[in-house]
Amino acid sequence: MVMSVIVVGGGKVGTYLASLLLAEGYRVKVIEVRQEEAPRLQHELPTEVVLLGSGTDPNVLEAAGIRQAHVVAAVTGADETNLVVTSLARFEFGVPRTIARVNNPKNAWLFTPEMGVDVALNQADLMAHLIAEEMSLGDMMTLLKLRKGQYSLVEEKVDPTSAAAGKVMRDLNLPSECVLVAIIRKGQLIIPHSDLALQPADEVLALVHASQLGQLAALLGHAE
Repeated sequence: MVMSVIVVGGGKVGTYLASLLLAEGYRVKVIEVRQEEAPRLQHELPTEVVLLGSGTDPNVLEAAGIRQAHVVAAVTGADETNLVVTSLARFEFGVPRTIARVNNPKNAWLFTPEMGVDVALNQADLMAHLIAEEMSLGDMMTLLKLRKGQYSLVEEKVDPTSAAAGKVMRDLNLPSECVLVAIIRKGQLIIPHSDLALQPADEVLALVHASQLGQLAALLGHAE
């Protein structure tokens, strides 16, 4: 499945991010409100990727294909705009994953899941790389790579809609080369055992072969 990404903000960060994602094979749309940026964007990105308009306008978001989007990244230079975009994406259109740029660190406290933001990122260059990493397997984060990248220690929250939510460990259809190392529940670390039932929002630490990361993400993550 090709992931669909909408990037709101066609400045340096948005352009770099879009280029990075296009190179990785994602389907990308970039929304930019400033007409004067159009020539530069169309020079640096494929013409069909760029959409002029306001990312806070639901009609523009619809035109960009937000109802089919897997991820929305709001990376404009205005924190208030980024918050409106992610709120619309999450609460109006039900986008599974929202990522926002924080320009003023004093505003960071606003960028919460309650405001529609899954991941808030501060530094521009670091943000572009982290967004790609965050999106690659939904909510899954890679904590450590072992054996030259053959295995990964990963962390992922159990999504309420996932196949794993509510199931006891022995009934989980885990990938063949995957071991659950620990469960973090409400700040408490739990050693997994066969009778333990996974609950929504449990943070699962797992050791898994690189070839089976997608299977584990599909098991724990948002159900399509």
